[in-house]
Amino acid sequence: MKHYTVAEMDVTDPSWVRDYVNDVTPMVEAHGGRYLARTGQAELVEGERELPQVVLLIEWPSREAAEAFYESEEYRPYREARRAGSSGAFLLVAGEDSTARASVP
Repeated sequence: MKHYTVAEMDVTDPSWVRDYVNDVTPMVEAHGGRYLARTGQAELVEGERELPQVVLLIEWPSREAAEAFYESEEYRPYREARRAGSSGAFLLVAGEDSTARASVP
């Protein structure tokens, strides 16, 4: 089943960003991931909250592929640099609709 990384972040120290984008993009692709969005262009349609500077969405072929990338030794120094130079949240979301479809009589 496909899984998706959904991330929101605010960059507090931009020194890591250039190397991260240049080096991590091929790592994601090597693990079967595909960036669907990586942007600062988001708008709040409903609710009340501050928007992050960056929103990204990565599609993975499976949970295992996403986890293998995230836990890889190759990615570790970039993950640590990102954590030190930004704040935000990363989610791993199953590509499923877990609601039961109810039939209408």
